[in-house]
Amino acid sequence: MRLLIVEDHPAMRDIIAGYFRDRGFAADAFARGEDALAATATTAYDALILDLGLPDMDGMDFLRRLRAETANSPPALIVTARDRIEDRIGGLDGGADDYIVKPFNLAELEARIRAVLRRPGVRREADYRYGDVSFDPASRTAHVGDKALELSRREASVLEELIRASGRIVVKDMLEDRLYGFEQQVSGNALEAAISRLRRKLADAGSAVGVDVSRGVGYRLKIGGAP
Repeated sequence: MRLLIVEDHPAMRDIIAGYFRDRGFAADAFARGEDALAATATTAYDALILDLGLPDMDGMDFLRRLRAETANSPPALIVTARDRIEDRIGGLDGGADDYIVKPFNLAELEARIRAVLRRPGVRREADYRYGDVSFDPASRTAHVGDKALELSRREASVLEELIRASGRIVVKDMLEDRLYGFEQQVSGNALEAAISRLRRKLADAGSAVGVDVSRGVGYRLKIGGAP
């Protein structure tokens, strides 16, 4: 799951981005609205965390431009010090999916993101299924049949991207782009190691689904000997 964070305060920006990266999210953080809008032209985001007091534009202007210029713009959570009821109403009426006043608890912010993503129309379905494997993107839990699959945050993120592809190949570069933010350093074998662990855990759980490697191209989920 990839987040877009637009927050002009350096310390706050780093705290929010660091928290979500530690929780297994890919997070791109920007201080300026124009830079964030440029990122949305090339990158698909699952959710937006938006401060209203940006140095180059008002946050509500940013949100209006994002909605107008992006075909599938992500759900937006405003995080701001503006606590007047008029500001809250204006934010929600102006296109935000949630409105949080600073100071706030990071765990609550994460819970609110998950709640927004569970709303009808945000995701294609409540959970994803392929063969005997299911994945709930809101709780980030996976099952093989009725058996819970214990995954690390990185392994869960890999499974989410592969199961969303429903057996189609996910190009390696695209998968890395979805798993890691612009500022995150990725070692050469980090993705391969996560794929290997995921494949082993699926096998240990007795799943008929495996992870197929297309050398030099990418990865896909595969049921047994299916082509």
